[in-house]
Amino acid sequence: MKLSTKGHYGVKAMFDLAQHYGEGPIPLKSVAERQDLSEHYLEQLIAGLRKAGLVKSVRGAQGGYTLAKEPADIRVGDIIRVLEGPIAPVDCVNQEDPDCCDKAEFCITRGVWEKVRDSITGVLDGITLADMVEDFEKAKQVNNFYMYYI
Repeated sequence: MKLSTKGHYGVKAMFDLAQHYGEGPIPLKSVAERQDLSEHYLEQLIAGLRKAGLVKSVRGAQGGYTLAKEPADIRVGDIIRVLEGPIAPVDCVNQEDPDCCDKAEFCITRGVWEKVRDSITGVLDGITLADMVEDFEKAKQVNNFYMYYI
């Protein structure tokens, strides 16, 4: 299973909003600059995330976007499902349409694809935006070293 830029960039944008959670609305232009993303493309992604209830928009001069829930309540899997659709390596193990395959009862490979789906789902649903922010802060501290010039 390969994610498109929708999922990749959407997670980056949501991570950025999580980093600035509680600071008020964040303009998309700021998110785009910090994450090195196209602002126009980001607008398209944020529209879907807003419709799904993961972000809120605030209009006006001081407007922008904020997370609709706390970072600990938004899982990476939530973002991926909104932007990419169901998490399934092949259509026959799509949990949103489990009856799409009439050979499911005797398909020898179905069990493999279910295990792959369940593993991916477990990882994506096991990581929240709060976890990502915490991991980033830890990595920043570990990599914070001093450079001495003589």
